[in-house]
Amino acid sequence: MTNETDKFVVDVVYALPTQQKVIPVHVTPGTSAIEVVRLSNIVSFFPEIDLDTVKLGVFSNVVKHDQVILPGQRVEIYRPLIADPKDVRRRRADKAKDEGRANKVTGGRA
Repeated sequence: MTNETDKFVVDVVYALPTQQKVIPVHVTPGTSAIEVVRLSNIVSFFPEIDLDTVKLGVFSNVVKHDQVILPGQRVEIYRPLIADPKDVRRRRADKAKDEGRANKVTGGRA
C-alpha cells in the first residue's frame, strides 16, 4: 500500500505552434507514461489528442506507453509531423540549385 509521501509530481507537456500546456500530476511509483497522460486530463484542453495512437516522450526521447515514469521526469506528447524533414531539405536544395546558389552537379555552394 502506498501513502501520500510516496507520491511525486510529473509534468505532462503538450505544445502547439501558438500555445503550450504544462500540467503537473501527482502520481505513485510504478505509474506508466500513458496513465500519467490520462491522469492529467489534457484531452479536455486538446480533444484532437488520440490516446490510443499518440507518441509520448521523456525529455525528447520517445518512450512506449507502458514505460514506468520516475520522479523528476516530464512526459511529452508529440504531434504528428506536417512534412517529412528529408523532403523539405530536398526541396530547399533543389530550389538553391534552380536559383544558382548551389552547384547543379554536386549541390555544393556555387
